[in-house]
Order: sequence, then structure tokens, then C-alpha cells
Amino acid sequence: MEELIKELKTKVIDVLNLEGMTPEDIDDNAPIFGDQGLGLDSIDVLELLILLEKNYGIRLTSPMEGKEVFQSFAVIARYVAEHRTK
Repeated sequence: MEELIKELKTKVIDVLNLEGMTPEDIDDNAPIFGDQGLGLDSIDVLELLILLEKNYGIRLTSPMEGKEVFQSFAVIARYVAEHRTK
């Protein structure tokens, strides 16, 4: 799971151009959105959705599902491990 978490962090850093940030800078269980998180916004959510679909074959179908999945990198990794098709 640790390897998948690091892979996800690396892909997110690349896709969202989070310059100067490394996977080690991000706590696995820290919130992704909000003031205590990475400070991502709704446009970033779209990028994350595309990333999951392109790289793992995962398509989230509702905003509520996205809200549950995008809590932290640990939660995303768990979801990817259970639902990936690629």
C-alpha cells in the first residue's frame, strides 16, 4: 500500500504542478482539500478524476463518491487498490 500511496502522490504532484513538493512532504492521512490540506480547489478535483480514470480505470460517478474518496492519499490508495481495472 505504501508504494501505491507514493505513486499516487507523485502523479498528483506532476499533474497539478505542485512545484517544490515531494511525496515525502505530504502526510498520507492529511486532508487533501481545505486549509489544512494541499489547498486544492474544484478544478483540481477534475484533474484528479481524470488521473484516476486514465491511470487506474476508475470512474467516479457522483460528487458524494468523490468526497469520500478524496479525503486523503491513504483513502485514495485503498479505493484504487479495491477498484482499479488497469
